[in-house]
Amino acid sequence: MQEHTPTYDEALSLLKEFNKSESLLKHAYSVEGVMRYIAQKLGEDEEKWGIIGLIHDLDYERFPEQHCQKSREILEGQGWPEEHIRAVVSHGWGIFNDVAPQTNMEKTLYAVDELTGLITAVAIIRPSKSVADLEAKSVMKKWKDKSFAAGVNRSVIEKGAAMLGVEVRELVTDTIMGMREVADKIGL
Repeated sequence: MQEHTPTYDEALSLLKEFNKSESLLKHAYSVEGVMRYIAQKLGEDEEKWGIIGLIHDLDYERFPEQHCQKSREILEGQGWPEEHIRAVVSHGWGIFNDVAPQTNMEKTLYAVDELTGLITAVAIIRPSKSVADLEAKSVMKKWKDKSFAAGVNRSVIEKGAAMLGVEVRELVTDTIMGMREVADKIGL
């Protein structure tokens, strides 16, 4: 198949073809929002980063035991560029594969994927149930409580922040800001 740069609508359609779970779709929108926010902050291609964030868990609902591997097959079959496919696959580094994040886009996806889950968990226990009034200090307080959102792999977030050369607190702030951009879509 001829390689082509996917449009947002193509990515969204593909995501919805493979994912029906509302929580997975909201997670995809969260990561998309954060990727766009950080891309804009770094002067990168916001649309490309957003599409990567949106599609990163493409195969998770149908093929959780083959996460990232099936995404490669699906995206190759759709003619997606290798740069996009590699970015999606690399977010599973150290867990599902050995494709280490190399570019800023890949490192950012790796770092914020888990972090959006922690921030969602902190937001929903607040009186506002929103990211609008959420600050990094509240997230960092819950960060230390390993029993809170125990499924969130904090070491992945720490490794991602280190790869990006930023403090975890700065990454938390950027992730909150990106999630605020899509607060209506994610119900926070």
